[in-house]
Amino acid sequence: MTMIIDTILEGKRRRLRTNPEKVLMDASGLRLWADYLDVEPGFSGRIDFIHKINIPSLFRIRCSAVKEYEPSRITWKPSHITLRFEKEGIRLKERKFITIYDTAVSCMTWENTGNSPFTLFLELGTEDGSFPTTYGKRLAAVYFCNGERIKEREWAVSPGEKKDLCVAVQICLEEETERMESACGEIGKKFRSGKKGLDIYIKEYQSWFDKAPEFISDNPVIDKTWAYRWFIFRHNMMEPGIGNLKERYFCEGRSHKMSKTPYKPEGWEFSKLIPLSVPMHLLDLRWYQDKEYGSSILHTMRDNQDETGEFHCARADGRGNPYANFFGWSVWQYFLVSGEKAFAQEALPVVKKQREAWKKVYGNEGDSLLIQYVHQLTGMEYQPSYWYFHDFPLDCRDNKKFTPLKRVDRNVYHYLNTLATAYLCGVCGDPEEERYRKEAEEIKKDILEKMWDGESGFFYDLHYQTDEKAYVKNIVGAFPFFAGITDENHVKCMETLFSEEFDTGCPFPSVSKECKVFTPEGGWMGQFFKGRNGCIWDGPAWPYANSIILDGIGRESLAKGHEWDKDFGRYFMKFTRLHYYGGDGETPYLVEHYNSMTGECISDDVDYSHSYYIDLVVKYIAGISVYPGKIVVEPLDIGLEHFCLNNLTIQGHDIRVCLEKENRKLTVSVDGEERGNCEGLGRLEVIL
Repeated sequence: MTMIIDTILEGKRRRLRTNPEKVLMDASGLRLWADYLDVEPGFSGRIDFIHKINIPSLFRIRCSAVKEYEPSRITWKPSHITLRFEKEGIRLKERKFITIYDTAVSCMTWENTGNSPFTLFLELGTEDGSFPTTYGKRLAAVYFCNGERIKEREWAVSPGEKKDLCVAVQICLEEETERMESACGEIGKKFRSGKKGLDIYIKEYQSWFDKAPEFISDNPVIDKTWAYRWFIFRHNMMEPGIGNLKERYFCEGRSHKMSKTPYKPEGWEFSKLIPLSVPMHLLDLRWYQDKEYGSSILHTMRDNQDETGEFHCARADGRGNPYANFFGWSVWQYFLVSGEKAFAQEALPVVKKQREAWKKVYGNEGDSLLIQYVHQLTGMEYQPSYWYFHDFPLDCRDNKKFTPLKRVDRNVYHYLNTLATAYLCGVCGDPEEERYRKEAEEIKKDILEKMWDGESGFFYDLHYQTDEKAYVKNIVGAFPFFAGITDENHVKCMETLFSEEFDTGCPFPSVSKECKVFTPEGGWMGQFFKGRNGCIWDGPAWPYANSIILDGIGRESLAKGHEWDKDFGRYFMKFTRLHYYGGDGETPYLVEHYNSMTGECISDDVDYSHSYYIDLVVKYIAGISVYPGKIVVEPLDIGLEHFCLNNLTIQGHDIRVCLEKENRKLTVSVDGEERGNCEGLGRLEVIL
C-alpha cells in the first residue's frame, strides 16, 4: 500500500495570509518554483529558479473577452492546481504544474458557449528567450504548444468551439545546452495532449511518494499531517547542480521573508542550505525507502564546511553564517536505520571535524561547555537570557547590554554530536571511540551539575565567565530531556512544561509566561524592529522547538514506564493542528512561528521545513526504536484505537507495525513474516 498524495491532501485554494489575492501552486521542480501565482491562465506572479529572483511572468494567456479571472474556482492538489472560470459566453478549465526537471506547464480547455467569437493571445515572459538571475547567471527559456515549439501565438475561438492548448516552457541555465535539448525532447513526447501529459506527469509525481512509508490510524488528522509532512519534503527538494550546491538537499522553504520587487528581492530567503534545519530533515528522511538522500545531504554539508570544521549556510554563489546544530547525532540516527557502513565511514571524518571546530571556536579552559557569542547563531535569536544580566534593557540591540552565554541548546547539541562521534567510531573501528565517550560524559556532567537548579526545577543558561545562572526559563531549558541525560531528580522540569508557564493556548512558548519580556506575538517590549513577521524568541511558539520538546517528552515517558504518555499525546495533537490554517485540520499551512496564546500565524512562509514530525510518529506512536541488528517496538498510549505503519525499510528489511483494529493486537512483521505480537500496547523486541 502507498499513500496517494493528491487524494489525501486535495483541497480548496491555498493563499498567503499576506497576499490573499494570489494563489499558491506548489508543484515544484528541483530548481524552478512559483512563490505565488496570479489568478489567471499561464504562469505569472513571482517565480524563482535556484534562488529568489521574482520573475513576474513566464507566460500569460490573454483572452479578448476577459479582463479579470475573479471569481474563479480553484482546486489545490500537491501535484497541480485546477482553475475553473466561467462567464457569459466563455468557459475555461486550466490545470498547471511544474515538473521535477523544471518545465512549467499549463493545460487549458477554452470553450466558447456564446454567440460571438473571442481570441486568445500567448504573451511570453521574455521575447529573447532569456531571464536574468540574482546570482550572476542567465536563464534560457524554450516555449512549446501542444508538444511543438511555439509557432502560433494567437487563436480565434468561434461560437460552439473548444480549443485545447498545452503551453509549456522549459527553463535551464543558459550554458546547459545538453540539458535543455534533452528536456525539450521530453516535452515533445509528453505534452502533445494536455490530458495525456497531465496523466503521465501525475504518475511521475506520485512515484516519489510511493517510496514513503504509510501511516493509517483512527485519527484522520494525524494521518493527513503525516502525508503533508512528506509533501513538504517533496516541495522543498532541491538540486541546483552548481557552485556550492551541486547535489540534492532539502531547503527550509520555497516561500520567503523577501521583497517581491521583480529581479531585486531583498531580505532573508530559505531556498538555500541552512545547517540548523538539516539534522531535522535527516531524522524524518531516514524513514524514506530510498536512502540516497543521506549521502547527498552529507556531501552538501561537507562541501560547505569551512577549514576549521563549521558548517555554513550556503547559496550556490556564496556562503553565510555557521549555525548550531545536532548534525552528528542525526547522522548516527540515519545510519541506524540505513545500516550502511559505507555511509558511516564517509560521515565520520566530517562529523569529527565539526566536533573539533566547536571546541576550538566556542570552548573555554574552565569546563567542557561551549560559549555562544552571537545570539542569532543557535537559530533562537533574542532569547531573553542574553539580557538577564542587564535587567532586560528596552534596547536589546545595544551590544553593551548583551552577555554571551553557555547556552543549554548549544551544549545539548555538543553532547549529542560528541556521543554520536563515539558511536560512529565504534562502527568504523576508529581507536578514538573511548576518547569521545569520555568527553561526552564530561559535557553531560557539566550540563547536569552547572545548568540545573534544583530549587526552581529547571536548566538555565550560564554567564560565560562566572557560570552564574541566567534565571530565564527559556524553552531550551527542557532540551536535556531530548538528550536523554535526565533522571528522577529532574521531574520538576517536566512538570513545569505542563504548568501554566508553558501550557499556553498554543504551546510551547519560547520562554515562560513569567519572564519579564514575554511577548506571545514577538517583538521586544512592544518594539517590532524586525517587523510584523520577524523572529524574536521571547514568547512565540516554534515548530522547531516543539519537535525537540515532544521528542524529549516521548523519550522520558518510555524511560519512566509510560508516565507521560497522555501528556505527549495532548501536546502532539496541539502540534499537529499547527500544521493547518487556523488549526482547522483542512488547509495545510505550516509556517515558522505562531502566537503562543492564540495560535495565529506570525510568519507567512508556508510549507516551512524547520522541525520534524515523521520521526515522532515512528518512534513514539508506532513505537519503533532502532539498534544495530534489532528493533524494539513499544508505542506510547495516546488514545489511538488502531494504527498501521507499513512500507518502512530498516537495515534493508521491510517492516510493518500494526495495532490491529479487530482485536487490538500489536504485531510486528519483517519481510512479510510476523515476528512478534502481544495483546494491546506492549513491548516487542525483534532481531533483524
